[in-house]
Amino acid sequence: MARIALCQVNSGDDPEANLKLIRSGAEAAVADGARIVVFPEATMARFGRPLDAVAEPLDGPWASAVAAVAAEHDVVIVAGMFTPADGRVRNTLLVTGGGHHRGYDKIHLYDAFGFAESDTVAPGTTPVTFELDGVVFGVATCYDVRFPELFRALADDGADVVLLPASWGAGEGKREQWEVLVRARALDSGCWVLACGQADPAATGLTVNPKAPTGIGYSLAADGFGRVHAAAGAGPETLLVDVAPAVSAKARTATGALANRRL
Repeated sequence: MARIALCQVNSGDDPEANLKLIRSGAEAAVADGARIVVFPEATMARFGRPLDAVAEPLDGPWASAVAAVAAEHDVVIVAGMFTPADGRVRNTLLVTGGGHHRGYDKIHLYDAFGFAESDTVAPGTTPVTFELDGVVFGVATCYDVRFPELFRALADDGADVVLLPASWGAGEGKREQWEVLVRARALDSGCWVLACGQADPAATGLTVNPKAPTGIGYSLAADGFGRVHAAAGAGPETLLVDVAPAVSAKARTATGALANRRL
């Protein structure tokens, strides 16, 4: 059994201020027994501001500060940041702690619903997994959830749990899409999918760029049978999820979703 905390927060424009969210969130989660603490996509700085001005490499001061928090509390922290790319940035998930310090660069960019992430962000190419306490975890980011092949690839690489930070775009039907997609990817792959979104700025009265995907809240955790084990509301909130990796093997055997693939 692994306890994972999903810290649904509103990140702002200032990376230093957002580090305080990570420090306080990690401290509280560890006090509740979490071994992994997950923060949303764009925790370093929210969408709707120039990203190249804040992008740093994985050995830069921001990621190093997050690593120090993880080391202090003996946990793994997963948090969205931005790293430099030629002329653009990469939308990177930092995975740090427990002997790890690496990044996953978002593969599927959000060129949808009138937003063009690829204008400023370069895509990644490689799925990422990591191990903690004998459990293999995969990672994915936001719009990746629309692409079942990534989640199946992570399962093929040994993942029993996929951590999914997001900054979901608001709009008609978007909450419903978010919730059904998370559960569908859990069913597709037989993995637990733990989805941690940015909180809805409107829930706390924050003013944001209305054209940017700055979050709707409603983080949730689903197992490989599509059952929801925890769900958040719109505002800032932390979910604690006790994940049993053995459920993934049971789900894959029962559904045959991986074994019976033909394409």
